[in-house]
Amino acid sequence: MTSSTVFVSGPSNRSMPSATLIPVLQYPDVMEAAAWLCRAFGVTERLRIGSHRIQMSAGDGAFVLSAGPSGARPMGQSLMVRVRSADAHHAIAKAAGAEILAAPQSHPYGERQYSARDLAGHVWTFSESETQTHPESWGGVWVAADDNPA
Repeated sequence: MTSSTVFVSGPSNRSMPSATLIPVLQYPDVMEAAAWLCRAFGVTERLRIGSHRIQMSAGDGAFVLSAGPSGARPMGQSLMVRVRSADAHHAIAKAAGAEILAAPQSHPYGERQYSARDLAGHVWTFSESETQTHPESWGGVWVAADDNPA
């Protein structure tokens, strides 16, 4: 079974984002979280489902805010979002009160990235592609049969 026969993307139901992978993040107050994420990270609301769930958009990606327990700090996962300018995005997030964990920095794999923690403790990394860099040049090993970076 190949991934192209298992996974789908694209509009087939207006009640569901078209992204293939849709992370769900828990927040004690989804309305407050949505407003904060829109202001700090520039994402947009897509669909509200009562007061317990909100679908969000980030470019052609999507994620869902779901009501969760108050005071619980997320652990062990993070989100990575591609942006046009890591520096410009960083300035907006910082001004909106995001806790900056790592300032924008350029990496050998061709990305400029910074990381921030949101109001519920979720860690987000924002990444700007600066150069087209072949994975072998920085120690990566290309293993996918399709989408060859050559």
